[in-house]
Amino acid sequence: MPFVKNVLCIGAGYVGGPTMAVIAQKCPDYRITVVDINPQRIADWNSDDLPIYEPGLLEVVKSCRGRNLFFSTDIAGSIRQADIIFVSVNTPTKTYGEGAGMASDLQYWEKTAHEILKYAESDKIIVEKSTLPVRTAEAMERILKSSGNSVHFEVLSNPEFLAEGSAVKDLLNPDRVLIGGQAHPKGQKAIGELTDLYANWVPRDRIITTNLWSSELSKLVANAFLAQRISSINSISALCEKTDADVSEIARAIGTDQRIGNRFLMASVGFGGSCFRKDILNLVYIARSYGLNEVADYWHQVVQLNDFQKNRFVHRMLTEMFNTVSGKKIAAFGFAFKAETGDTRDSAAITIVEKLLEERALVRLTDPQALSNARKDLIDSSLLSFHDNPYEAAEECHAIAVLTEWPLYRSLDYHRIYSAMKKPAFIFDGRNILDHQTLHRIGFNVFPLGKSALTHF
Repeated sequence: MPFVKNVLCIGAGYVGGPTMAVIAQKCPDYRITVVDINPQRIADWNSDDLPIYEPGLLEVVKSCRGRNLFFSTDIAGSIRQADIIFVSVNTPTKTYGEGAGMASDLQYWEKTAHEILKYAESDKIIVEKSTLPVRTAEAMERILKSSGNSVHFEVLSNPEFLAEGSAVKDLLNPDRVLIGGQAHPKGQKAIGELTDLYANWVPRDRIITTNLWSSELSKLVANAFLAQRISSINSISALCEKTDADVSEIARAIGTDQRIGNRFLMASVGFGGSCFRKDILNLVYIARSYGLNEVADYWHQVVQLNDFQKNRFVHRMLTEMFNTVSGKKIAAFGFAFKAETGDTRDSAAITIVEKLLEERALVRLTDPQALSNARKDLIDSSLLSFHDNPYEAAEECHAIAVLTEWPLYRSLDYHRIYSAMKKPAFIFDGRNILDHQTLHRIGFNVFPLGKSALTHF
């Protein structure tokens, strides 16, 4: 039987790959093609060694790859055949020129728009899947209408709300699907076609339709609100350490308030990932561009508090380890920005490891999924080594710093680890995932976040 629609995704990264795999699985009568300019990435998607790690992703890909899910480098041919094109290219923060450090770098997005215009021979629905500044769809429409040919493009905004480590679960059972489009009949018709695609498995009452600008801004605001909660509880963790309060007890107490809720109240070394910092700074830049400096300052403080938390963690390590870590071996447990992913983009661990290296510590890094990315993120140094085995990483170390909340680190044999470490042995739990009382009884000097230290001094 012929396919109902040909769906194309340009960009085979953390969003495009998993999203299209789930769409292919849930929409067997749609042909789904994912293209990318990186041939190695496409080769990886066509293998059993996928370029990204997400629980359950390989099983979903294998269930429909070659049936109605295809990965290719043929961008031109795929654009010609597509009815619906998702644009999921990288939109990093600018590192140059106006808006450097805050605004989104849209060069890859604009190149994609020109490629669509160049190769399209029939009407297309263009779906913004990348995180973009508000009113970017307007620029997309201007580019696509610039040729004056008879091909019609309708631009929709369909931001992703995935949490890495649970992306497949989030895609299979989303809280909501947000689709923004124009109010005119062709815009509403395009919204209807994308709604019908998602309605193959998402209840229609979870599919929210808005205007384009509300949809684009909602993505930035959602991430800003989530990051704000993390920075808020992390600011309180600093106060708890000064007052002997317990940040976990405070989080539990305020989390029972239905007006607040208990999500994103876990103190940590700081938030990371590809979205939070980038999206907040984008929001700050937009607010400043409209002269809303007080709004910009408010949201910028969320990022500054995140930086404060990372710096505070390293400072505490230095202070508690007798004001120096020079020449001391420190095992860094975890490098991914969160558990259940190999993604290290903007991971708090990057800052912490770099600062420890600046202090001439001998850092022994371990992570179950992120070592390959860590080797790319960190400068080559004789002070740094990489270890697949956490027991090997901790051997002869003076301290352990828990930087990612991998469940593996809860179940390690800490009697064995303690016996192989230098004494006094320190644990700095940057995720508050370990049994601190048990560790203290074993002999460790334990320094949680937002709680009183347990020492033998």
